[in-house]
Amino acid sequence: MFYRRSRVEEEKPVFNVEAWQPKTKLGQMVKAGQITSIEQIFAMGKPIKEVGIVEALLPGLESKLLERASVQRMTKDARKAKLRMTVVVGDRKGHVGLGVGKAAEARPAMDEAEKDAKLHIISLNLGCGSWECSCGTQHSLPITLRAKVGTAEIILKPAPRGVGVVAGETARVVLEFAGVKDVWTFARGRTRDIFNMALATYDALKSLSQMKNVDKLK
Repeated sequence: MFYRRSRVEEEKPVFNVEAWQPKTKLGQMVKAGQITSIEQIFAMGKPIKEVGIVEALLPGLESKLLERASVQRMTKDARKAKLRMTVVVGDRKGHVGLGVGKAAEARPAMDEAEKDAKLHIISLNLGCGSWECSCGTQHSLPITLRAKVGTAEIILKPAPRGVGVVAGETARVVLEFAGVKDVWTFARGRTRDIFNMALATYDALKSLSQMKNVDKLK
């Protein structure tokens, strides 16, 4: 079950590029206009260490809370409980990220999870790998993907146009935020584990983003 944010959590200040003071060289290049797309950063192989970089280059990112869980750790004095938030961000146009945040209160945990998701943003090489379609548009996946986290395993297969996202609730949200419009999915293991299913879906998509010359693999 996904949690709906309160009105207070939804009212967030709009990112101001002019007022942003980057702390890294990469951030300074983005603000100076030397880098105009997130794909340029991925091509350079540079790690993104500032949330402002993602917010400046991808201003249309949406976010959704996937899971809110209570976690505990044992110290020498007593048990300490925290809230763990799992958040997905994406622009529904080929960019998606997944993040986790922990804090004693809900709002700081949410903010930390969103920042973590933006720092783990990936760019996908979408395509049409379905032999039933072969339309050449970027509505699905170019190849079959597979990933496993814990006992949760997911397989993503290209689907023809009009099929939609045939997936469970958790995987469907991640795929829709990534911009995948048509796909078949097969899940095995403990599929009710929201965190592992979301991470498995993200890892499968991440393996696609790391491939070069995807068209040759069709």
